[in-house]
Amino acid sequence: MPAYTRTVIKPIVTEKSSAAYESAKIYTFRVHPHAAKPAIRDAIEHLFGVTVTAVRTINVRAKERRAGGLGRGRAGRRSAWKKAIVTLKEGDAIQIFEG
Repeated sequence: MPAYTRTVIKPIVTEKSSAAYESAKIYTFRVHPHAAKPAIRDAIEHLFGVTVTAVRTINVRAKERRAGGLGRGRAGRRSAWKKAIVTLKEGDAIQIFEG
């Protein structure tokens, strides 16, 4: 399994994820496609210095797309990726989300 910085690729900040971390300390990350829940837990705890209470993962499937920008209606494809939804211990927070 990759190192901590390669396990967690980037945070996902959307309206839905913002509402989740403001109300319930639930954070969303894009993670390595082969990362297991214990590896994700270890990486978040090591990188941000928090205590993780729960990890849920979702494999987001690839999507077909068509766009004029690809040239005369050629089809394209977005790649599949993995999302991790992480719940923290009460009182912990991750500063990159908080501002």
